[in-house]
Amino acid sequence: MISKAKVGSEELNSSFEKLLMVAAGNSGVRVRMEGAVITDWKDIPMELLLRIVSLVDDRTAIVASGVCCGWRDAICFGLTQLSLSWCKKNMNNLVLSLAPKFTRLQTLILRQENPQLEDNAVEAIANFCHDIQELDLSKSFKLSDHSLYALARGCPNITKLNISGCTSFSDGALEYLTNFCQKLKILNLCGCVKAATDRALQAIGRNCKRLQSLNLGWCDNVGDIGVMSLAYGCPDLKCLDLCGCVRITGTKVWLVLKMKTDKL
Repeated sequence: MISKAKVGSEELNSSFEKLLMVAAGNSGVRVRMEGAVITDWKDIPMELLLRIVSLVDDRTAIVASGVCCGWRDAICFGLTQLSLSWCKKNMNNLVLSLAPKFTRLQTLILRQENPQLEDNAVEAIANFCHDIQELDLSKSFKLSDHSLYALARGCPNITKLNISGCTSFSDGALEYLTNFCQKLKILNLCGCVKAATDRALQAIGRNCKRLQSLNLGWCDNVGDIGVMSLAYGCPDLKCLDLCGCVRITGTKVWLVLKMKTDKL
Protein backbone atom coordinates (compact mmCIF):
# COMPACT_ATOMS: atom_id res chain seq x y z
CA MET A 1 0.00 0.00 0.00
CA ILE A 2 0.96 3.68 -0.26
CA SER A 3 2.15 5.66 2.73
CA LYS A 4 -0.23 8.44 3.76
CA ALA A 5 0.68 11.87 2.39
CA LYS A 6 0.18 15.00 4.42
CA VAL A 7 -3.15 16.01 2.93
CA GLY A 8 -5.31 17.09 5.82
CA SER A 9 -6.88 20.31 4.48
CA GLU A 10 -10.65 20.67 3.98
CA GLU A 11 -10.01 21.86 0.43
CA LEU A 12 -8.22 18.63 -0.41
CA ASN A 13 -11.01 16.52 1.10
CA SER A 14 -13.62 18.40 -0.92
CA SER A 15 -11.59 18.12 -4.12
CA PHE A 16 -11.07 14.41 -3.51
CA GLU A 17 -14.84 13.80 -3.27
CA LYS A 18 -15.46 15.70 -6.49
CA LEU A 19 -12.63 13.86 -8.16
CA LEU A 20 -14.30 10.55 -7.40
CA MET A 21 -17.40 11.90 -9.14
CA VAL A 22 -15.28 12.68 -12.18
CA ALA A 23 -13.89 9.15 -12.11
CA ALA A 24 -17.42 7.79 -12.00
CA GLY A 25 -18.28 9.47 -15.27
CA ASN A 26 -19.26 13.08 -14.52
CA SER A 27 -16.70 14.40 -16.96
CA GLY A 28 -18.29 17.83 -17.00
CA VAL A 29 -17.19 18.51 -13.42
CA ARG A 30 -14.11 20.63 -12.96
CA VAL A 31 -12.15 20.53 -9.74
CA ARG A 32 -10.35 23.66 -8.58
CA MET A 33 -7.50 23.39 -6.13
CA GLU A 34 -5.24 26.29 -5.23
CA GLY A 35 -6.04 28.06 -8.46
CA ALA A 36 -5.49 25.02 -10.69
CA VAL A 37 -8.23 23.34 -12.69
CA ILE A 38 -8.28 19.51 -12.81
CA THR A 39 -9.99 18.37 -15.98
CA ASP A 40 -7.94 15.26 -16.69
CA TRP A 41 -6.21 12.54 -14.66
CA LYS A 42 -2.78 13.89 -15.59
CA ASP A 43 -3.62 17.14 -13.79
CA ILE A 44 -4.04 15.47 -10.38
CA PRO A 45 -1.51 16.79 -7.83
CA MET A 46 0.90 14.20 -6.48
CA GLU A 47 -0.39 14.35 -2.89
CA LEU A 48 -3.96 13.79 -4.09
CA LEU A 49 -2.89 10.95 -6.36
CA LEU A 50 -1.13 9.22 -3.45
CA ARG A 51 -4.26 9.49 -1.37
CA ILE A 52 -6.37 7.93 -4.12
CA VAL A 53 -3.93 5.06 -4.62
CA SER A 54 -3.77 4.43 -0.86
CA LEU A 55 -7.41 3.32 -1.06
CA VAL A 56 -6.91 0.66 -3.74
CA ASP A 57 -5.25 -2.76 -3.73
CA ASP A 58 -1.64 -3.36 -4.75
CA ARG A 59 -2.54 -4.68 -8.17
CA THR A 60 -4.42 -1.49 -9.03
CA ALA A 61 -1.53 0.62 -7.73
CA ILE A 62 0.85 -1.19 -10.08
CA VAL A 63 -1.48 -0.64 -13.02
CA ALA A 64 -1.84 3.05 -12.10
CA SER A 65 1.94 3.48 -12.11
CA GLY A 66 1.91 2.72 -15.83
CA VAL A 67 -0.60 5.42 -16.82
CA CYS A 68 1.98 8.16 -17.43
CA CYS A 69 5.41 9.32 -16.30
CA GLY A 70 3.97 11.63 -13.65
CA TRP A 71 1.88 8.87 -12.10
CA ARG A 72 4.80 6.46 -12.24
CA ASP A 73 7.14 8.88 -10.47
CA ALA A 74 4.56 9.80 -7.82
CA ILE A 75 3.53 6.24 -7.01
CA CYS A 76 7.07 4.88 -7.06
CA PHE A 77 8.09 7.67 -4.69
CA GLY A 78 5.26 6.98 -2.26
CA LEU A 79 5.11 3.19 -2.38
CA THR A 80 6.64 1.67 0.76
CA GLN A 81 4.64 -1.57 1.16
CA LEU A 82 3.77 -4.07 -1.55
CA SER A 83 2.35 -7.58 -1.70
CA LEU A 84 2.50 -9.68 -4.86
CA SER A 85 1.01 -12.81 -3.30
CA TRP A 86 -2.03 -12.38 -5.56
CA CYS A 87 0.18 -13.07 -8.60
CA LYS A 88 -0.29 -16.74 -9.50
CA LYS A 89 1.82 -16.66 -12.66
CA ASN A 90 4.90 -14.75 -13.82
CA MET A 91 5.71 -13.32 -10.37
CA ASN A 92 9.39 -13.55 -11.22
CA ASN A 93 9.06 -11.32 -14.28
CA LEU A 94 6.85 -8.91 -12.36
CA VAL A 95 9.48 -8.49 -9.65
CA LEU A 96 12.17 -7.96 -12.29
CA SER A 97 10.14 -5.14 -13.84
CA LEU A 98 9.04 -3.48 -10.59
CA ALA A 99 12.22 -3.57 -8.49
CA PRO A 100 14.05 -0.84 -10.49
CA LYS A 101 11.00 1.45 -10.14
CA PHE A 102 9.84 0.90 -6.55
CA THR A 103 13.15 1.64 -4.88
CA ARG A 104 11.61 2.99 -1.65
CA LEU A 105 9.94 -0.27 -0.64
CA GLN A 106 10.26 -1.18 3.02
CA THR A 107 7.90 -4.16 3.10
CA LEU A 108 7.65 -6.73 0.31
CA ILE A 109 5.48 -9.85 0.50
CA LEU A 110 6.25 -12.52 -2.11
CA ARG A 111 4.51 -15.51 -0.55
CA GLN A 112 3.66 -18.16 -3.17
CA GLU A 113 1.39 -21.16 -3.50
CA ASN A 114 3.43 -22.53 -6.38
CA PRO A 115 7.16 -21.74 -6.62
CA GLN A 116 7.81 -18.93 -9.10
CA LEU A 117 10.64 -16.79 -7.77
CA GLU A 118 14.17 -17.35 -9.05
CA ASP A 119 17.49 -15.96 -7.93
CA ASN A 120 17.54 -13.14 -10.50
CA ALA A 121 14.38 -11.62 -8.99
CA VAL A 122 15.86 -11.57 -5.47
CA GLU A 123 19.07 -10.14 -6.89
CA ALA A 124 17.03 -7.34 -8.48
CA ILE A 125 15.44 -6.59 -5.10
CA ALA A 126 18.88 -6.47 -3.50
CA ASN A 127 20.25 -4.23 -6.24
CA PHE A 128 17.47 -1.62 -6.18
CA CYS A 129 15.47 -1.86 -2.93
CA HIS A 130 18.04 -1.08 -0.27
CA ASP A 131 15.44 0.17 2.23
CA ILE A 132 13.74 -3.22 2.59
CA GLN A 133 13.01 -4.01 6.24
CA GLU A 134 10.42 -6.78 5.94
CA LEU A 135 10.68 -9.50 3.28
CA ASP A 136 8.60 -12.64 2.83
CA LEU A 137 10.04 -15.26 0.47
CA SER A 138 8.23 -18.24 1.96
CA LYS A 139 7.79 -21.33 -0.21
CA SER A 140 10.37 -20.12 -2.74
CA PHE A 141 11.64 -23.60 -3.53
CA LYS A 142 13.57 -22.46 -6.61
CA LEU A 143 15.86 -20.06 -4.76
CA SER A 144 19.49 -20.99 -4.10
CA ASP A 145 22.21 -19.59 -1.88
CA HIS A 146 22.81 -16.83 -4.41
CA SER A 147 19.66 -15.13 -3.14
CA LEU A 148 20.89 -14.99 0.44
CA TYR A 149 24.28 -13.70 -0.68
CA ALA A 150 22.55 -10.95 -2.68
CA LEU A 151 20.29 -9.94 0.23
CA ALA A 152 23.27 -9.80 2.57
CA ARG A 153 25.05 -7.33 0.29
CA GLY A 154 22.07 -5.23 -0.79
CA CYS A 155 19.55 -5.24 2.08
CA PRO A 156 21.42 -4.88 5.39
CA ASN A 157 18.46 -3.17 7.08
CA ILE A 158 16.17 -6.21 7.09
CA THR A 159 14.47 -6.67 10.47
CA LYS A 160 11.89 -9.31 9.51
CA LEU A 161 12.68 -12.18 7.13
CA ASN A 162 10.50 -15.16 6.27
CA ILE A 163 12.24 -17.87 4.26
CA SER A 164 10.15 -20.75 5.59
CA GLY A 165 9.99 -23.67 3.21
CA CYS A 166 13.05 -22.54 1.24
CA THR A 167 14.66 -25.95 1.35
CA SER A 168 17.66 -25.23 -0.89
CA PHE A 169 19.40 -22.69 1.34
CA SER A 170 22.54 -23.91 3.10
CA ASP A 171 23.78 -23.10 6.59
CA GLY A 172 26.85 -21.42 5.07
CA ALA A 173 24.68 -18.96 3.14
CA LEU A 174 22.56 -18.26 6.23
CA GLU A 175 25.70 -17.65 8.26
CA TYR A 176 26.91 -15.23 5.58
CA LEU A 177 23.58 -13.37 5.72
CA THR A 178 23.80 -12.87 9.48
CA ASN A 179 27.21 -11.25 9.10
CA PHE A 180 25.55 -8.36 7.25
CA CYS A 181 21.89 -8.35 8.36
CA GLN A 182 22.51 -7.82 12.05
CA LYS A 183 19.29 -5.85 12.62
CA LEU A 184 17.13 -8.97 12.31
CA LYS A 185 14.37 -9.13 14.92
CA ILE A 186 12.03 -11.76 13.43
CA LEU A 187 13.30 -14.74 11.45
CA ASN A 188 11.23 -17.65 10.14
CA LEU A 189 13.26 -20.72 9.17
CA CYS A 190 10.47 -23.27 9.46
CA GLY A 191 11.29 -26.24 7.24
CA CYS A 192 14.72 -24.90 6.25
CA VAL A 193 16.38 -28.21 7.09
CA LYS A 194 19.68 -27.55 5.32
CA ALA A 195 20.03 -23.95 6.49
CA ALA A 196 19.04 -24.31 10.14
CA THR A 197 21.96 -26.19 11.70
CA ASP A 198 24.02 -25.66 14.83
CA ARG A 199 26.58 -23.81 12.69
CA ALA A 200 23.95 -21.35 11.49
CA LEU A 201 22.46 -20.89 14.95
CA GLN A 202 25.89 -20.14 16.37
CA ALA A 203 26.24 -17.42 13.73
CA ILE A 204 22.80 -16.04 14.63
CA GLY A 205 23.73 -15.98 18.31
CA ARG A 206 26.98 -14.24 17.46
CA ASN A 207 25.61 -11.63 15.03
CA CYS A 208 21.88 -11.05 15.64
CA LYS A 209 21.79 -9.53 19.09
CA ARG A 210 18.40 -7.87 18.44
CA LEU A 211 16.60 -11.09 17.53
CA GLN A 212 13.21 -11.39 19.26
CA SER A 213 11.46 -14.23 17.42
CA LEU A 214 12.81 -17.33 15.68
CA ASN A 215 10.85 -20.16 14.09
CA LEU A 216 12.84 -23.40 13.76
CA GLY A 217 9.87 -25.69 13.25
CA TRP A 218 10.75 -29.09 11.76
CA CYS A 219 14.42 -28.21 11.41
CA ASP A 220 15.73 -31.58 12.50
CA ASN A 221 19.39 -30.64 12.17
CA VAL A 222 19.14 -28.26 15.12
CA GLY A 223 20.85 -29.60 18.23
CA ASP A 224 21.77 -28.61 21.76
CA ILE A 225 24.81 -26.54 20.77
CA GLY A 226 22.81 -24.32 18.44
CA VAL A 227 20.01 -23.68 20.90
CA MET A 228 22.47 -22.85 23.68
CA SER A 229 24.13 -20.34 21.34
CA LEU A 230 20.77 -18.65 20.87
CA ALA A 231 20.01 -18.64 24.59
CA TYR A 232 23.28 -16.93 25.45
CA GLY A 233 23.76 -14.81 22.32
CA CYS A 234 20.29 -13.31 21.79
CA PRO A 235 19.27 -11.47 24.97
CA ASP A 236 16.03 -10.11 23.46
CA LEU A 237 14.75 -13.50 22.23
CA LYS A 238 11.16 -13.91 23.41
CA CYS A 239 9.66 -16.45 21.00
CA LEU A 240 11.39 -19.66 19.90
CA ASP A 241 9.55 -22.39 17.99
CA LEU A 242 11.32 -25.74 18.28
CA CYS A 243 8.45 -27.95 17.12
CA GLY A 244 9.84 -31.06 15.48
CA CYS A 245 13.46 -30.40 16.51
CA VAL A 246 14.05 -33.96 17.62
CA ARG A 247 17.81 -33.66 18.18
CA ILE A 248 17.43 -31.37 21.17
CA THR A 249 17.94 -33.71 24.09
CA GLY A 250 20.01 -32.02 26.79
CA THR A 251 18.31 -31.27 30.10
CA LYS A 252 20.60 -28.27 30.47
CA VAL A 253 19.21 -26.77 27.27
CA TRP A 254 15.63 -26.88 28.48
CA LEU A 255 16.66 -25.52 31.87
CA VAL A 256 18.42 -22.53 30.28
CA LEU A 257 15.43 -21.85 28.05
CA LYS A 258 13.07 -22.05 31.02
CA MET A 259 15.22 -19.65 33.03
CA LYS A 260 15.24 -17.26 30.08
CA THR A 261 11.45 -17.49 29.73
CA ASP A 262 10.89 -16.90 33.46
CA LYS A 263 12.74 -13.58 33.16
CA LEU A 264 10.33 -12.24 30.53
